[in-house]
Amino acid sequence: MHAWLCENPVGVDALTWKELPTPQPGPGEVLVEIKAASLNFPDLLIVQNKYQMKPKLPFVPGSEYAGIVQAVGEGVTHLKVGQPIACLSGTGGFGTHTLAPAALCMPLPPQFDMVDAAAFIMIYATSWHALMDRAALKAGETVLVLGAAGGVGTSAIQIAKAAGARVIAAASTDEKCALCKSIGADATINYSQHALPHGFRDAIKDATDGKGPDVIYDPVGGDFAEPAFRSIAWRGRYLVVGFASGPIPSLPLNLTLLKGASLVGVFWGDFARREPKANARMMEELAGWYAQGKIKPVIDRTMPMNELKAAYAHMGSRGVKGKLVMVNP
Repeated sequence: MHAWLCENPVGVDALTWKELPTPQPGPGEVLVEIKAASLNFPDLLIVQNKYQMKPKLPFVPGSEYAGIVQAVGEGVTHLKVGQPIACLSGTGGFGTHTLAPAALCMPLPPQFDMVDAAAFIMIYATSWHALMDRAALKAGETVLVLGAAGGVGTSAIQIAKAAGARVIAAASTDEKCALCKSIGADATINYSQHALPHGFRDAIKDATDGKGPDVIYDPVGGDFAEPAFRSIAWRGRYLVVGFASGPIPSLPLNLTLLKGASLVGVFWGDFARREPKANARMMEELAGWYAQGKIKPVIDRTMPMNELKAAYAHMGSRGVKGKLVMVNP
């Protein structure tokens, strides 16, 4: 097998494409032949030693992937050789093969495309848990999605629309706004054209007829958080999803009082760990939504697995719309 090895987590340039012995699965594990693996923001942080999870060195990055089970370890009964699966295990995806915890593998129904499967779990699980569970989104409510053209942003648009909400998508270019419209957004805000903080607040006010959004989905953080929160509707829910812009914002807590609003943390990974049965029901529902055509990952492009460093560079350019997926021949 071949894989990208991180022996010193000082950044992407230190990764090396190496031939390694193909491992055999231990108890509770399966050997997966990887067909596709998506590139997520944590995959950048983890090779820079900036992610909350610190894998033992050396490790193979690549948190999310899809492939075919090649061998099963002792005690694995729900998966079999030849079965297609998707997995989000945190590491191991950027190679030709990996050992995956069988408990984290999602069996794929027939007709589930491998590229879509590699880009599916993280974004849709995060967005469903955020909107449907944490925000208790109702049909007819208005959702503002920040960073709407990214992976989690595009999934949030699709899930909110499937739930019957009105969606306002905020993104940084006209091209990204057009993409958001094409997948269901009812209105868009190009925030590069609205100066912070007042211009952005005015744009949100105009898009909601002065009412403000009922739910704000924020994977961006930084300078957009406070003007967005100041624009929220009465009884609104502000979903803290992530901090793609870098800085973690500090919000004046009196705003929650004035708006009768809630700041709601979204940590899907711990939800899955603490509430595995609820998570399994969610994933089953999401797979059904995919089969019905309600949701489908937006794929910016696919690239050969051995061009991973170029894919990281493209992600760093902030030009990605949806997900980047690495593929093996």
